[in-house]
Amino acid sequence: MTDIFHEVEEDVRRERYAQLWKQYGDYLMAAAALIVVAVAAWQLWQRYQLNQRIEASNAYIVALETRDPEKAASAFAKLAKTAPAGYALISRMQEANSLLDAGKHDDATALYRELMKGDDALFASVARLRLAWADADTLSKKQMQDLVAPLTNANDPFHYMANELLAYVDYREGNVKDAQAAYEALAKDTTTPVGIRERAAGMAAFLGAGGNRNVGTVPPPPKPQNPAPQSSAAPAPGQAPSPTPVTTP
Repeated sequence: MTDIFHEVEEDVRRERYAQLWKQYGDYLMAAAALIVVAVAAWQLWQRYQLNQRIEASNAYIVALETRDPEKAASAFAKLAKTAPAGYALISRMQEANSLLDAGKHDDATALYRELMKGDDALFASVARLRLAWADADTLSKKQMQDLVAPLTNANDPFHYMANELLAYVDYREGNVKDAQAAYEALAKDTTTPVGIRERAAGMAAFLGAGGNRNVGTVPPPPKPQNPAPQSSAAPAPGQAPSPTPVTTP
């Protein structure tokens, strides 16, 4: 009896499966086809993005190795319009750097200011620092403080560079004591990056030794007195040149 019940149960189950397949089979086949198409499309998209990154990387290297800063700026500007997001952003930064190297200060600083407003916090901070160094010889201490204020927090990784900029502006404006104190603080701080610490130590020693004082100009060397006269007459063939008379002062 048990076997008969099992057979009946299996027949009922198969009949239900057949009915479900007749009712939903087309939908299941369509769903499976969509999954296959989606996977294939994703793989093609991944391959396309990889090729785009490779092309952008090659173009970036070529632009980076361009020695003419104006041509480099043009190459980076073109790349920024066509490259994937990451390469586009770094290309815009390099465009601004190249413009500054080419002497196009206003164009470079305008681009730095634009990058400062971007969503990428790291690039915004780098652009702020680049702008600050570009204008370090013209901004007042107050203007520089306002510009680098977002970076001066002790927890900000760029606060060492911001403090070095402020020390430089103090030195440029003749505030020697403040500049020396700022450089000494950077030099003594063991957490200061090595390059900045060495520069700060050198500037602190320079200012401490009075290197900022104006010692005047170096006088020109004295003119020689009573130079020996030169004979303009050439000796005859076979004749030894006559000795030049020596005059005493």
